[in-house]
Amino acid sequence: MHLGLIGLGRMGGNIARRLMRDGHSVAVYDVDAKARQALADDGATAVDSLAGFVQALPAPRAVWVMVPAGEITEKTVQELAGLLEKGDTIIDGGNSNWHDDVRRAKQLSEQGLHYIDVGTSGGVWGLERGYCMMIGGDKAVVDRLDPIFKTLAPGAGDVEKTPNREKHDPRAELGYLHTGPAGSGHFVKMVHNGIEYGLMQAYAEGFDVMRNRNQANLPEGERFDLNMADIAEVWRRGSVVSSWLLDLCSIALAKDPGLENFSGFVNDSGEGRWTIEAAIEEAVPAEVLTAALYTRFRSRQEHTYAEKMLSAMRLGFGGHVEGKQ
Repeated sequence: MHLGLIGLGRMGGNIARRLMRDGHSVAVYDVDAKARQALADDGATAVDSLAGFVQALPAPRAVWVMVPAGEITEKTVQELAGLLEKGDTIIDGGNSNWHDDVRRAKQLSEQGLHYIDVGTSGGVWGLERGYCMMIGGDKAVVDRLDPIFKTLAPGAGDVEKTPNREKHDPRAELGYLHTGPAGSGHFVKMVHNGIEYGLMQAYAEGFDVMRNRNQANLPEGERFDLNMADIAEVWRRGSVVSSWLLDLCSIALAKDPGLENFSGFVNDSGEGRWTIEAAIEEAVPAEVLTAALYTRFRSRQEHTYAEKMLSAMRLGFGGHVEGKQ
């Protein structure tokens, strides 16, 4: 299939490469000429203006926007809306607020355009591992674009099949899913990221407890000098708490057991806050997720080993380099 992709950063560039690797034709645009050229060298059609970018795509066009959520995404979507034709589709694959998706879908439908929101998980590893995608929008449009999503998804791999799934959507087993109408994809991804906060916090606190077991103020016979890197590694191998996040912990600790290269300053990208807002709106208790978010706020004032562990995981899955305060 043909796809246009705007935004060639950490994820956008690799999305384009994964698609081309499977035989799709990709036109790309980015304000950074070097980023455009790098994708052109890999086989993409690189264009130096939005107008030229739209003209480079056959109708009905599908344009994937992969730029930072917020003002930049809004501006890009609105500019595209003025250039595209009836029947074309805009896909937002960033971390937009789902309320914005609902609004944009309504606005664009009045112009005869389709809007798809794709919650995209996979970070800097997506080129090789694939991207887990939660997709909101009109079913007919999502089904038409299925070859794009299937290529980007991780696939079944060697994950053991879940029993009794015969009546459920088989795409979920491949790592992508049509979740419902516009906005639902980013809503599910928002909650996914809220859960991510809680999981990361649990690992961070657990490693901090183990690391501090060798303090001088503890009874001598009850002190343990535990090897964090080895514990992370053994937990990866068949433990009930094994996960990709734990894999990233093990990678970071093997390289830097004291996490000396991390400041402990931990950012939040917005989805955690939105998840808590949704929980409040629905009167759903979310104590763990709320506490994990507040810990990130506190990390910007004082830094512990646990916060350094959080920074290490964020660098591992998303390439996030935390500010040093």
